[in-house]
Parts: sequence; C-alpha cells; structure tokens
Amino acid sequence: MKRKCKICSNQLKGRRGQLFCSLRCKNYYHVNLRKTTSIASEKIDRILHRNRSILLELMGKHITQKKIPRILLEQKKFRFKYLTHFHINSKGKTYHWVYDFAWVSFSDDEVMIVRKKTPPT
Repeated sequence: MKRKCKICSNQLKGRRGQLFCSLRCKNYYHVNLRKTTSIASEKIDRILHRNRSILLELMGKHITQKKIPRILLEQKKFRFKYLTHFHINSKGKTYHWVYDFAWVSFSDDEVMIVRKKTPPT
C-alpha cells in the first residue's frame, strides 16, 4: 500500500510516520487548522466575555455574593450554556464559573452570583 500526502495526495517517500510530502504541504495544513480553530474559539470567547460583563454589572465592584432573579440574567441575554468550568461543592450544589464569577441555581426563579476571592498581594 502506497502512502499519500494529506494535502496533495503525492506519494510519500521516507520515514513511516510521515504525513506530508513537503514543508509547503505541512505548513498549509497547520495554518488552516489554526485558522479554523481561531474562528471557533473567538466566537466562544466573545460569549464568555459578555457573560462575565453581565455578572460584573450585576455584582458591582465590591460585592462578593448576591442573589438575583433568574429572569434578570435572561433579560440581559446571559448565555447559561457557556462557562469556563464548574465545581460541585460538598452539599451537591453546582457552581458554574465564567472566569472569576460563578452562578448557582437555587430554584427556577433565583440564582446566586459569587465572585472568586483573590488572594492579597
């Protein structure tokens, strides 16, 4: 079975694990891969930053914890599906994090927003 280049389908010569026939094909593949990844990640990053901005606006600069009606987040077009990570505490409550802010659902009507405590410098 003859091995072929991933980009141009030319026959490969050389080592067994080789995927590309030339440096040009290899560069073309990786540049396009980065471009595709960048487009997807920029869209998601914009949504995450928007979610963080909404949480910051509702919390203010100095409050570390606040309960709000869930409808308030929905009115501001908060996207609940987008988060950076989550944590389940010992009581079984799931904290959904967007960078340094988290929200916890208490019911269908109420959400608590929490700001991560930053260590003193």
